[in-house]
Amino acid sequence: MTVAARASYALSVPVRLDLESFARATQTHPDLIRKLVLLGALDAQSDSAGHLWFAPAQVASMARIKRLRASLSINYASVGLVCDLLDRIAALEATACASQRSGG
Repeated sequence: MTVAARASYALSVPVRLDLESFARATQTHPDLIRKLVLLGALDAQSDSAGHLWFAPAQVASMARIKRLRASLSINYASVGLVCDLLDRIAALEATACASQRSGG
């Protein structure tokens, strides 16, 4: 067995952003972010101290929410529903394209 085969890898810590880092990354006020989490428009994990933690993918979700709000004047209460519908449409389109490629 070579040295390379015996090499072990350290476990990596999952990357996540706290509320303040997420607010800076998305240029959004933390109170609005808390509201969007309560409305279900953003996904966040809460630790034992009650602090919110966000996956990096949520930065793109926040950008989508801001675009919907700016271009279509959708209120924040309904933006979660609109995002869910857009995700569902994308999934259905992907399924339709896959079935067309497979000849079905």
